[in-house]
Formats: sequence, C-alpha cells, structure tokens
Amino acid sequence: MSANLDDTRPLADRLRPGSLDDFAGQEHLLGAGKPVRRAWENRSVHSMILWGPPGTGKTTLARMLADNADAEFITLSAVLSGVKDIRAAVDRARELQQAQQRRTVLFVDEVHRFNKAQQDAFLPHVEDGTLTFLGATTENPSFELNNALLSRARVYVLKPLDIATLEGVIDRALESEAGLGGLAVRLEEDARALIARAADGDARRALNFLELAVDLSERDGEYIVTEAVVQEVIGGGLRRFDKGGDAFYDQISALHKSIRGSDPDASLYWFARMIDGGCDPLYLARRLVRIASEDIGNADPRALQLSLDAWDTFLRLGSPEGELALGQAVVYLACAAKSNAVYSAFNTAMRDARELGSLEVPPHLRNAPTRLMKQMGHGSGYRYAHDEPDGYAAGESYFPEGMNGKRYYKPVNRGLEQRIAEKLDWLRQRDKEAKKRT
Repeated sequence: MSANLDDTRPLADRLRPGSLDDFAGQEHLLGAGKPVRRAWENRSVHSMILWGPPGTGKTTLARMLADNADAEFITLSAVLSGVKDIRAAVDRARELQQAQQRRTVLFVDEVHRFNKAQQDAFLPHVEDGTLTFLGATTENPSFELNNALLSRARVYVLKPLDIATLEGVIDRALESEAGLGGLAVRLEEDARALIARAADGDARRALNFLELAVDLSERDGEYIVTEAVVQEVIGGGLRRFDKGGDAFYDQISALHKSIRGSDPDASLYWFARMIDGGCDPLYLARRLVRIASEDIGNADPRALQLSLDAWDTFLRLGSPEGELALGQAVVYLACAAKSNAVYSAFNTAMRDARELGSLEVPPHLRNAPTRLMKQMGHGSGYRYAHDEPDGYAAGESYFPEGMNGKRYYKPVNRGLEQRIAEKLDWLRQRDKEAKKRT
C-alpha cells in the first residue's frame, strides 16, 4: 500500500527528512547554536559517532550532513563489510579528491561490530583527511570503539523520541503526499496514541506500525484505523529491550540504585520494565540476592532469606505467578534498613588477603590432631571461648602477627546493625580492660 502506487518503498523510507527543519527530535543537537546545527549551517561535516537507540535518525542525519556539505557519501554496514570494502572506499575517496577536489564521507552503520583490525584499517585515512568518518552505533562507544578512533571523532548522543514527537511524525505521515496524504485515512485518537506509545521512542517503528495498520483497515477505498486494529498490529512486544546491550545494563542499574535509594515505587517500576521487556526472572532473582547482601547486609538479615524464598517460589510456580514473589522481595529490599558494612569489610579483607601474602597462622590457633603437632606448640595457649565469662575470651588475638587491631567490619547505626555495633563496642571495651591487667 502506498499513496504513490509507483513507490513501493516502506513508509519510513519515503518520509526521510530532507532538511534539519523536518528532522524529528534531537533539539539538543539540532537546535539553534547547537553543534550539529552549526556544522549544517556552515555546510561542513566533521568526523563523528552518532550513538543512540534504533529509529532516532542516525543514518538519516549522517546522509543529510554529507549531502549538505556536497560530499560523496559511501555507506558500509559493519555487519556485512570487511577490510576489503574499507580499502575500496578509500580508493574511491582518493579518486574523488584528486579528480574533483571533492571530499568523501564514509558512513559505517553498526560500527561497534567492527573489530580492532577493521577499525584500524580506516583510521590513517581519517587522520590524513582522505575520509571524514561518520559512525552509527546503538552501543556505548567507550566500550566498543578503539581509543584512537574515539579521540578523532566527536560523539553525539541521540535520544529516544518522546510521545509528542512521535505523534508529530505520525501526523506528518498522514498529511505528506510522499506518505499517506493521497489516501482517505482516518486515524482514531486512541489508535494514534497507542502507536506512539508502542513505538517506544523509535520513529521508524511508529511508521511501520502505522503503515501496517492502514493496510489492515482498508474497506472499499476507505481507511479507518481503530485502536483494535493497532493492537492487532503491535502484538505483545511494546518495549525496547536489548538483553545484551546498554538498555539491559542501564535498567538493571536503575533497579539496583532504586532499591539502594530506598524507593519502593521506582524499584517496582524498573523491575516491571525488565519483566515486561523479556528479562529472565531468574537473572533478577540472582540480582536481588546480591543486593540483599551488598546493600542491606546485617542491618536486616531477613532481606537475604526473603530474597532466597522469592527465588525458590518462582522456581516452584514459574511465570507469571512466581513474578509476584520477586516483586514482593523488591519492595521489601527497598524498604529495609541499608548497610554496606559487610560489603566494604569483605572487599577490604580480600584486598589484604591478596596483598599481604601468606601470613602464618598464629601457633595458638593451629590445629593439633597429632602428638608431633602438640610438641611443636600447635594450639598451645588457646583459650576456649565457651569456658570464659560470657563466652568471650577478652584480650585474645585471632589475627596473624602484625595485624592486631585490624577493623574491617564497621556496622552502621541503622537496623539490626545498631545492636551489633553496641555488642562489638562492649566486647572491645572488655579487650581493653583485659590488656590493662596483663
């Protein structure tokens, strides 16, 4: 289906903007005085990396900048191209430079898929001006691209489109002759809002949904797009969720930090976002157990048990029933008293264990199962705590020689750790008194 029956291209391709004034969103880059707008107005283009989620206009923006600067635009897909294709692009750029004094923009889509050797292949030609490099990526460039390449290109972050911007994209598609302007389409308001929400920040996705919905709505030359038709088109998958990429790790980070920040509502929201996006609930169960130890610890030891119980409940009930138990754990962890005292103590003790070498176990703490070991003094002088007053051997040392007085665990003044701190203070006072007597 197309308003122009001779044009079989998808709606999203037909509606690619030709100028920055038609570009949807990204005002932080394209607004007055912003860096990409200035490059456009100067009819120039510099090496840059466009980083953002799908459907935010990375490829379109790259092509527009090249055309506006009257530069040759060579495009490569990092998924399909190799070093041979890069060399061919370099040769073409040199020909144009020598014959026409024309510059060349090399656009690499999904540039994070290039390995180090492939990135190195075009780096010298960017340095000597043979090529202007434009890369598009959905992944964090600082993790995926060589430092040498990053240092020679500006990184611009493109943001997901908000609902209002997506609704504007939809309206433009309905009005434009290149889009659906030649058809008698009536898009119900609820259907329009649903398309914008389901697109999840992706303009291309919104236009694809719209085009399919119009196709399914044709009745004798009329197109009445209802909410029910749109619901049929979008199916169940509404959210952008890359299980191996930045979106995944950003969301689990948001969940962890919301729990740490004691906000049960935000914590439950991010948990629901990840479940809705298709995250493995068992992955979330493992993270909740980790959070219970890392951020709550002995301030509320019940948090660890409740997290384990939620994990076990999910294993017994499965999805979706078992997800409620995980949600219960999320809320409890967010509301619980917080302490990272055990987490900090553990990390410090691990550092000492690695850095101080194999310090010998003090003789009085060594095992003495044989006569020889007893003759060597193993276990000699050990004080059995249960035989001491209050079950505590005041003044006894349990560290290797030279480490006496080390303090790893520093309970906070919250939850159960407040009581633990009082107990430790009392025991340490007894140690001081015992040492005075010796």
